[in-house]
Amino acid sequence: MAQMHRHRLRYEKTGRGIYISHLDTMAMFQRAFLRAGLSIWQTEGYNRHAYVSIALPLSVGFSSTCEVLEFDLESDIPLTQVPDLLNQVLPEGIRVLECYPARDPFKLLRTLDWTITLEYDSGVPGQIGQALGEMLSLPTLVIQKTSKKSKKGFTELDIIPMVHHWYIDETTEHRLVLKARLAAQNPSLNPQLLVDAFASRNPDLKPDFVRCHRDEVYLENGEVFR
Repeated sequence: MAQMHRHRLRYEKTGRGIYISHLDTMAMFQRAFLRAGLSIWQTEGYNRHAYVSIALPLSVGFSSTCEVLEFDLESDIPLTQVPDLLNQVLPEGIRVLECYPARDPFKLLRTLDWTITLEYDSGVPGQIGQALGEMLSLPTLVIQKTSKKSKKGFTELDIIPMVHHWYIDETTEHRLVLKARLAAQNPSLNPQLLVDAFASRNPDLKPDFVRCHRDEVYLENGEVFR
């Protein structure tokens, strides 16, 4: 058996790729490695399959340019060749950006940069910037988050400590773009929860459509996760 080397892919999910679920994404990459002729470590047992692990599962419908997948490569192929080989067999909307040796463990992930676009068919309300600022300047903001582990079916979560910083990046006639750095895990803050909290407090300012995009993932010290 060839010596294994732990590596990671950085890839993007855009376009039609945003509708591929987390489990389907893992299965898709397992098949892609096989089709690309790349030998990676497989699980033991009767039903063996190529092992891959994705950091921070992405919600269906969200896009990203900073997804991270980990795998054990059993060959000494130059890492610069891996993206091209995989991109030839991956579906539309999924594109590998780079391949590199694994460095930081997943458990050290702390924050994510998000681009949150609020779209309004009838035009962006003039008071939305002030309303957003007032909400995110609150000392606390407790919301109910669905939880399968709770007997009540939900847990209470203060989202203010999980918003590390934010700013309004762009406002046009029909959309407002919010940039925010949010907690990534233990606990995590889904940007949709932030939007839902805003709409709950300001029902007249509820957007007609929301787009959420991951821009970057960081360690606690602010360094980009590798």
